[in-house]
Amino acid sequence: MITAVSASEYLFSKLGSNASLLPLAVKDVANSTGLTAGSYITGKDVESKDRFIDEFGTQAIWLGGIPFFKKFTDLTFYKLLGIDPKFDVRNLKNKEILAKAIEKAPTEEIKQSIIKASKNPKYTKNLAIAKFAFSTAAAIVTYAGLTKFRQNYRLKEAKEKLKENNNNINTKTNLNNAALPVSQAFTPVHKVSKGKNISFSGSLQDFMFNPVKNLMILDGSITAERLASSQSKQELINYTIKEGGTWFFMYFAGSMIQKYLENKAKVPIKLDSMIIESNELKQAFKDKSIETSLNNYEKAITNTSKDIDIYNFIHENPDNFIVKMAKKTKLVKTVKNSDKIDTRAYIDINDFKNLKNDIEELYNKAPKNDIENYLKKVVKTKRIAVLKNIGICIGALGVAVPALMIAMRYILPNNREYKVMEMAKKENQQEKALSKTA
Repeated sequence: MITAVSASEYLFSKLGSNASLLPLAVKDVANSTGLTAGSYITGKDVESKDRFIDEFGTQAIWLGGIPFFKKFTDLTFYKLLGIDPKFDVRNLKNKEILAKAIEKAPTEEIKQSIIKASKNPKYTKNLAIAKFAFSTAAAIVTYAGLTKFRQNYRLKEAKEKLKENNNNINTKTNLNNAALPVSQAFTPVHKVSKGKNISFSGSLQDFMFNPVKNLMILDGSITAERLASSQSKQELINYTIKEGGTWFFMYFAGSMIQKYLENKAKVPIKLDSMIIESNELKQAFKDKSIETSLNNYEKAITNTSKDIDIYNFIHENPDNFIVKMAKKTKLVKTVKNSDKIDTRAYIDINDFKNLKNDIEELYNKAPKNDIENYLKKVVKTKRIAVLKNIGICIGALGVAVPALMIAMRYILPNNREYKVMEMAKKENQQEKALSKTA
């Protein structure tokens, strides 16, 4: 039976997940807004326009680019080659599970798609790697195109602004004779570097199938170029602040804060909010089905059980509370509008075992009486932890990092004026000199 999901379950589930793109989107909006505001403070409208295009244009490509190109690959290469893009190549790692996936396929169509995909494992694996590489590289190239457009646009805007100012204020501008750097902390230039040959390995799979880690590759190419393109020690410091702060609070701080808050909490909050906030959990405590489900699992699964045994348990016990919650949180994926398991998808057995352990901990720490207030406290504690986590990261990315970058513009010598405006002044002066000699 398919269970309904409330808005709060979904929202807190996504915000509290380290594999979800929603927390990254929220953090990046805060960071982009803070940097745009900072650019207006240091360089007014021309610099803030440049920053707005750079940050929010990047955000669209960053969050949507890779999924778009993956979908494009599904509709083109996969369709032409007759391979089902929904078949997860990680199923090829375990022959016993692969055989069971074919046997337990919910429809004949899905069964045949698995058989076809598994006939030539190497071919299917390479196709998955090619999809991953193409979608990531295409997103990087698209970002490079945005950067080129932005560079041309900002210089044009700067020159027009200077002409407007010169018409209003008839003054001469003295320019430094020193060579002007093309990029600086608020005006990065990005290049696309050629990738190396890659092989199908465990660590590679982590990046291929985790959307957050997939984005880290895109971010990595951007960060590497920014640091490599620094043309002065001062500029390198600014880049280090921006990229270091972004990387830490975007990708690493969340899991660290989450773990700290989970350990500090007086009630267990490791479970997904989809479970903690669900009516199914309350009912499972009320009718004791949670205890029955845990006992049935312990009877069927021992320390010597193999992954195939747990895989079989999942398929053969659809009414077990652990299995139901695995489906609810998409740890075990089902066919659309159905409760039947989609055997093309990959089931991480370790994640399923962790789910069982977390449910067991929640149950074992529950008081014998007053279960209702216990579960309310769990929900409240979980929500507070999620909001604290997001709030800390938003504060750092949206306020602290931009403020520190603004401070560096004032503290470091010869770093106050927006460099694109200096470039525009120099080009205007050169154009005037050429027109006089013509």
